[in-house]
Amino acid sequence: MNELPKFRAAAVQAAPCFLDCDATVRKACRLIQEAAEGGAQLVVFPEVFVAGYPYWNWTGNPFQGSPWYRKLYLNSVEVPGKHVDALCEAARATGTYVVIGINERGPKSLGVIYNTNLVIGPDGKLLGKHRKLVPTFAEKLTWTSGDGSTLKVYDTKIGRLGVLACGENTNTLARYTLLAQGELVHVANYIGFPFVENYDMPEAIKIRAGAHSFEGKVFTIVSCSAMSEEIIDALSDSDHTREMLSGRPNAISGIFGPDGRLVTEPLIDVEGIVYADIDLNLCIEPKQYHDIIGHYNRFDIFNLQVNRRAQSTLSCQDSLGDSEPAERPEDQSSTHAQCPE
Repeated sequence: MNELPKFRAAAVQAAPCFLDCDATVRKACRLIQEAAEGGAQLVVFPEVFVAGYPYWNWTGNPFQGSPWYRKLYLNSVEVPGKHVDALCEAARATGTYVVIGINERGPKSLGVIYNTNLVIGPDGKLLGKHRKLVPTFAEKLTWTSGDGSTLKVYDTKIGRLGVLACGENTNTLARYTLLAQGELVHVANYIGFPFVENYDMPEAIKIRAGAHSFEGKVFTIVSCSAMSEEIIDALSDSDHTREMLSGRPNAISGIFGPDGRLVTEPLIDVEGIVYADIDLNLCIEPKQYHDIIGHYNRFDIFNLQVNRRAQSTLSCQDSLGDSEPAERPEDQSSTHAQCPE
């Protein structure tokens, strides 16, 4: 067996052009170009970078948030669609893998929004997407839950790649599901989150990323959105809200090695790009100590079952014995997906 891949990764920490899908996609394409010029072969963007996070769910009541919800839906991304095409072309033009968070417009029910990560190959093809399984706390006012059909690892030229959004990285079973599919490069993207007192968001992200890297002996790429004056001005209806949005540490982006430690200095709260050279061969020796998907487990004691079937909203029966889904699930069979046997 030849040595495992070596490549440069880039974690983008940036603010979207808030609730402006067109402008945010243009910004993302510029950042892909900048990261590629910095030598990156993998470019990772924050959670729901296109075109912003529903902060209003935390600053007001549900009725106050309804007009914002409509704005977000109108600036959400159709998959496939012109915005995906633009991102895929940027990946193709630079020869980079791109993982980017979007608000995805549901294909059938008007008003449905998913928290989705797109995985794009260097040939400009969409390899797949992951929809956040469970929106966190107040996020349930905005996003519909995904299903297990998108809980996959992609077999790429830079290694087996998996992705989880924000609080999903707290879900031990979701993380284990990716590791058990052979994940070596983990993408964990977040939003800048300043709302909870006595809660250090950068430190919480470091704990989660370090734990996943150490437990799985993998590299973790963390990309977090930055808070901008544009977002603060749009949402600040009081001095208290403005202070809350601007007064606490809320964002960190960086790259963690298989020992659980940061490979390079991270970015905290400011916009920019973090680069790191990744050598997947460094994932091998630590497995001698703990291989939780191999010798350091007891499969005669523990058994995890994962439902990877795409869920359908309706099954129609047009004639006796003739039943089929009215809304066919997306074709989830992919040569890029690696499933445990």
